[in-house]
Amino acid sequence: MSTRLPTPSGRTAPDDAPGHLARGVAAGLAAVVAGYLAMGVTAALGLWAAGAADLPGGSGAFVAVLAAVVVMACGGQVGLSGDAGSLAGTQADLTAMPLTVTLVGALVTGTLFLRPLRHHAVARVRDLLGLAVPTVVLWIAALGGLCALARHDFPVSLGGGTEEAGDLGDLFKDLLDATNPSVGFTTDVAPTLFYGLLWILGVLVVALLVSRRAPLPARLVRHHQAVRPAASALLLLVLAYVAIGLVIGLVVAATKGHAAETFAVLLLGLPNVSWLALVVGIGGSYDGRVDGPFGLPMPEILDAVLRGGDGKQLKTVDLSSLAAYDGRAWWLLPVAAVLVLGAAFVMATRSPARIRPWRHALHLGIGFAVTMLVITPLTLVEARFGLSILGIGDLEALGAEVVLRPHVWQTVGLALLWGLVAGFLGGLLATRVRRRGEIETPPADVEAP
Repeated sequence: MSTRLPTPSGRTAPDDAPGHLARGVAAGLAAVVAGYLAMGVTAALGLWAAGAADLPGGSGAFVAVLAAVVVMACGGQVGLSGDAGSLAGTQADLTAMPLTVTLVGALVTGTLFLRPLRHHAVARVRDLLGLAVPTVVLWIAALGGLCALARHDFPVSLGGGTEEAGDLGDLFKDLLDATNPSVGFTTDVAPTLFYGLLWILGVLVVALLVSRRAPLPARLVRHHQAVRPAASALLLLVLAYVAIGLVIGLVVAATKGHAAETFAVLLLGLPNVSWLALVVGIGGSYDGRVDGPFGLPMPEILDAVLRGGDGKQLKTVDLSSLAAYDGRAWWLLPVAAVLVLGAAFVMATRSPARIRPWRHALHLGIGFAVTMLVITPLTLVEARFGLSILGIGDLEALGAEVVLRPHVWQTVGLALLWGLVAGFLGGLLATRVRRRGEIETPPADVEAP
């Protein structure tokens, strides 16, 4: 916050506007560079573990894929395309977010965004804008540069994939090989910049909400006690699920083999799996299926559910369907109960003692519902690739599909109920703990005999 110094005449000197702007740009640049660097390193390690370093095209292909992953982690739109000349039709699309990369970028960017405010008691609106505007502008500018890098084409080897086209399959294969068929990706710039803007604005707002010490404008200070304890406790909840998933993943990598594939999942899609466990644990569900030679980087139990039965029908992923393949899935329910109640207790102990349990219930119920409204759609995955040759064989028969769609509003409603109950119980438990704002009653004077 800039300082106004008194002048000899008794008036206050104007703020150092150029210096204030320069400090805001410097702080915003630091947050943006650190955020993108953290995302890039995480994505690069994940892609390397997944074998992307061996992609055809060498380092140029790897850089393009790395840029595409970072763009997707910021909410950007990466479109797939295929080209097999006039002899074949292709169809491809991909909707997914590598949430490990997203989470790392959000944590680093949000932390550095708040750092210049750490010594202030109250922040003026112009102070926040002077820091937020350069951060947002620089973030979008860097995202636009990544869009230019996130495009590449790969040659396609059809192999035996044309066998389903009938006796002429070998002939069609030779013809297609002569046309140099390829599949590639490119970035939809306008939607990417729009969703990237929403992403960075969301990160900055959430950073202010979950921080227990970052200053707020004077008009918003009175809302601090209603929002920040619940927001910070719910952040701990979703991070606890990620931490548990990380521990399980490391154990699996050390004991079950396939370490490289496991680390690829941890570095690219750990929250995708961990938050799915949270959704299912509170009673939510997904619809999905896996059809074709490839699938999601997911636990075997989830892959088994999505591939079971009729391959063309959507399957329901919930506690009962997972437990039908592995009874240990029922543990997701008590784990959710313990962790949500723990978040409620943390929220209550961080709140003033005068707040009643019913208000804790209301705060956590609304907060948990909003949290699930944000993170549940992020776990959506849709990936399709299809090929038809001279109209022989449909796009689905010669392709593959992976679909995992959450029931968002069902999950939000369940989160509201869980939050109301857990918030009330957490408020009751916290009455036995001395909290901020509670004054200890002095002992009564003892009369001398």
